[in-house]
Amino acid sequence: MSTNTANPIKDFLKKRKLQREARIVNSRQIRGPRLVLRYVLLILVSLFMLGPLMLPLLVAFKAPGEPIFGEGATIIPQTWSLAAFKELFSTTNILSGITNSLIICALAVVSHIVLASVGGYILSRRGWTGRNIAYLIVMSAMIFPFEAIMSSLFAIVNDLNLYDSLIGVWLPGMLGPFHLLLMRAAFLGIPDEIEDAAFIDGAGEFRRFWSIFLPQVKGAMTIVGLTSFIYAWSDFLWPLLVLQSRENKTLTLVLAELSSSIQGVSYQEVIAGAVVAMTPVVILFFFTQKYFFRGIEDGGLKF
Repeated sequence: MSTNTANPIKDFLKKRKLQREARIVNSRQIRGPRLVLRYVLLILVSLFMLGPLMLPLLVAFKAPGEPIFGEGATIIPQTWSLAAFKELFSTTNILSGITNSLIICALAVVSHIVLASVGGYILSRRGWTGRNIAYLIVMSAMIFPFEAIMSSLFAIVNDLNLYDSLIGVWLPGMLGPFHLLLMRAAFLGIPDEIEDAAFIDGAGEFRRFWSIFLPQVKGAMTIVGLTSFIYAWSDFLWPLLVLQSRENKTLTLVLAELSSSIQGVSYQEVIAGAVVAMTPVVILFFFTQKYFFRGIEDGGLKF
């Protein structure tokens, strides 16, 4: 009797096993074409996105006299050469422009991170008088475009005797309302129980800010630092208004003068300048992308 009872159980388990193996085989057969199609689409999208960046990069490495457009032109350089970069650094003041841009970027990154962190923490604290009014003032600052207040800012910088100085370029943009609201949102995302536990343990306001809150918002701080660097590095209009002397001009102004020159400048040299301007941003984003996307994921903006 036990044998008769065991056989149906064995048959049932064997049937279930065969069904499971069949489902696995079918899923693999279906998943194979889907996986191939997915990678094909990803490759096509990558080509569309990276193509506009890779083509100028390849042009910058072409030898002098090699055709860029028209008959005989090729996408891959026929002869790889750094002549365009050598000519760029020897005939222009691009090194001075890079130095000036890096100084402004360093000031902008530090001021944005420090002021946005402190201001965002203050705006996220509940219970103090005027909190909502301060929040509305910061929100209203995002309504007006830069072009609407550009003339007033220029008058202020000129009255402060900061015209034609790097400080005059950095000062009006030392803090942006978006970064302030971003840090406020990041601090609001921290549970109140953490602050209550630190308060019970006797931690003061500065200790809670420095040891409890700041380590929790590293992703948001990375976003603030990266975006402020990109904005300061690529800013053109405001430095064009404030800076006049050749030794104080930023990289964007140097490249603008280079591209506007009619004689004595090759197309490879102009593209080489664009590659030089693009390289720091790509390198910075490559090393900070993990924290950047983590900050976007963790900090859902609670404006």
